[in-house]
Amino acid sequence: MDHIAAAEEQIITEKIKQKLNDVNLAAQAHLAPIQDHVNFTLQQAYFKCAHECFDRRRKQEEISNCVEYCSVPVVSAQQRVENEMARFQERLNRALMVCQDKFETAKSQQVKSNALKDLESCVEQTTQESIKTLPFLADKLRASFSGNK
Repeated sequence: MDHIAAAEEQIITEKIKQKLNDVNLAAQAHLAPIQDHVNFTLQQAYFKCAHECFDRRRKQEEISNCVEYCSVPVVSAQQRVENEMARFQERLNRALMVCQDKFETAKSQQVKSNALKDLESCVEQTTQESIKTLPFLADKLRASFSGNK
């Protein structure tokens, strides 16, 4: 029976990995336009602005200050994306830890067959809830960019 339990646990582990991959793919899909905006639109504006800073009549310090000023929107936007994604990841990790804790508790109470199914169900629910938040996260980032122009 122990061999069967190990096989079941391996199957559940693979399913969990697939669920986490689903979250990753959904995040990439929802945030690709955001990242594209940062990497191209804002970067392009930065380079155009920075190009204008290079004027032989300016002192080196003025040029450096000008270029730094030009970089503020793109650096700020990238930081917002990174901060929001870190918060998203943190919430997902906390929820998955709750699933893991429930699994460990059930295992210690020798309800292993149900524990694996409950773990799978918990992870499924957690990942689906996380995926549902992605459109709101993308909208929040878009709104922060439009208010920063």
